[in-house]
Amino acid sequence: MKLRVLWVGKTQEEWVRRGIDEYAGRVRRYAPLEIGEARDEKGAAAEAMRARECERLDKLVPRTSRLILLDERGDQLTSPEFAAYISRCRDTAVPELAFAIGGAYGFADEFRRRADRVIALSRMTFTHQMVRVVLLEQIYRAFTIIGNEPYHH
Repeated sequence: MKLRVLWVGKTQEEWVRRGIDEYAGRVRRYAPLEIGEARDEKGAAAEAMRARECERLDKLVPRTSRLILLDERGDQLTSPEFAAYISRCRDTAVPELAFAIGGAYGFADEFRRRADRVIALSRMTFTHQMVRVVLLEQIYRAFTIIGNEPYHH
């Protein structure tokens, strides 16, 4: 099963880039991973920016992918529950999981309706930059749980 992690905007902070590189490398030990970036929108009303950013994200998601949005209002899963979800997808021959992190104003309703699942990493709000690293770490953690490896206690 292939994984795709998508987000809006360039990664600004060097420490975030290092974290992305570290955890993307770890994830790739378990599954093919593609990272995609949609250009962020500036200078428009929030609704218009959200719509344009989601149009760009949508172009990065193959129709055969199972789309999972990251949103603070989504389902909260424990790490073992997240691992079980990934394992079920893999075991039922889902060809690809695509995780999307929205821009500053979140996701347009139309893109949200396309999603197969909406999950939250926390009820707290994180920067969109930081979520990139946290999501990749959780995907890596999920694979170590699936493999019964000692990373997750």
